[in-house]
Amino acid sequence: MASLIDNWTQRIADAARSGEALAICGGGSKDFYGGRQDGERLEVGSYRGIVAYEPTELVITARAGTPLVELVATLADKGQWLAFEPPHFGPTATVGGMLASGLSGPRRQAVGAVRDFVLGVKMVNGLGEVLSFGGQVMKNVAGYDVARLMAGSLGTLGVVLEVSLKVLPLPVAEQSLRFAIDEAGALARLNEWGGRPLPISASVWHDGALTVRLSGAAAAVAAAQRTLAGEPLPDGDAEAFWEAIREQTHAFFAGDEPLWRLSLPSVAAPQALGPTLIEWGGAQRWLRAGDEPALRAAAARAGGHATLFRADDAMKAAAGIFQPLPPPLARIHRNLKLAFDPQEVFNRGRMYPEL
Repeated sequence: MASLIDNWTQRIADAARSGEALAICGGGSKDFYGGRQDGERLEVGSYRGIVAYEPTELVITARAGTPLVELVATLADKGQWLAFEPPHFGPTATVGGMLASGLSGPRRQAVGAVRDFVLGVKMVNGLGEVLSFGGQVMKNVAGYDVARLMAGSLGTLGVVLEVSLKVLPLPVAEQSLRFAIDEAGALARLNEWGGRPLPISASVWHDGALTVRLSGAAAAVAAAQRTLAGEPLPDGDAEAFWEAIREQTHAFFAGDEPLWRLSLPSVAAPQALGPTLIEWGGAQRWLRAGDEPALRAAAARAGGHATLFRADDAMKAAAGIFQPLPPPLARIHRNLKLAFDPQEVFNRGRMYPEL
């Protein structure tokens, strides 16, 4: 493994001197996300394997090329898991891609996002230097929490080599409930429930049906089920439903129409901009629509932002992937990019055209 790192650091250093661009490539399961990458491919998926795992400490460290299914299976053997439910989007998903994309699944509303579980990172910057940030314990940060910057950076800051993650025990009990209700009613109910001590770990509204998942101690789940009522889903049906939401194999995500992700305050009213699926207690709203100006304007009015999650290259180029940044935030992004990758070697254009 040391020879792989030596080869990569040399190639990166050479690229920095020559002005060459490099496109970081792992398992490829999330290549659709973000803009088109410029440059020669830097294949990093071969750097794989679990470095350390302490079940009693709830911490695992894995190399970035480790298949996500392998890490999940290792944790499951000890009754543990990645509680933020990262989507795989295919069997080739890797730990590095999970971190770089920064995507979380249905349980994000209850436990937090990918970045909240990152304890430490080892990476190669744009000068070919190997850097380490954070560690393998919960309280390891003094000063800037640099390791978490890697979550969602789409490879624009450097090549991730290893990541240490906090893991959690699997839930003792779960029950999913379904309610027939319209969009406005579902949002009102979700916000009401969000202010109460209920063990809701996930929620989805689509096409007149609200599905919620209860997770935790058996007594707490049973009590919440009695309080909320609703139609219980059989365990097998519930598991298949939540996996389809996480992996976007649900019927809503089928087809070629552009898929938008709106991040909004949970109390925001229905947007009425196209077919909609709502997650995270109302805070994440998926829309199938092609009117980019209307979507971004509506998201801004509601106090949020819109991301073009899936679309063809022509629409990505015309609309841009992420909400344009105001000048102060754009300067922060730019300065971070130059601090880690001063010669702009990595993943040019993957996040914003100017990065």
